[in-house]
Amino acid sequence: MAPMQVTTAFMGISLAVLILYLIRRDHLYLMHGLFWVLVAAAAAALGAWPGLIDRLARWAGISYPPALLLLLACMVLLIKALHADMVNTRIERDVRRLNQRLALFEADLETLRQTSETDSATS
Repeated sequence: MAPMQVTTAFMGISLAVLILYLIRRDHLYLMHGLFWVLVAAAAAALGAWPGLIDRLARWAGISYPPALLLLLACMVLLIKALHADMVNTRIERDVRRLNQRLALFEADLETLRQTSETDSATS
């Protein structure tokens, strides 16, 4: 194996180990971590077998194989960004709903306090 293949495969495997460590230490959510482990495994595979990207590019009809690699990397990051925005939107919606419920509960509590004060004042 060429030194570059060993280096890139080692970098992919190291990234996968780092991600697993972050998941284990609860610094990274499991589902997000699994996504990045798959990305690291793909990087390690492409590093170990660089001819694979050439075959994939030939199959896709792309004459310059590194362009396919760049396109795939951009697509993965775009999908990850879209997923992060979807999760962020859901969290913001849930926080807004919780704030509305809290405001309703506080209003109900204030109404109950006023009712109990007027009841105790009249007794």
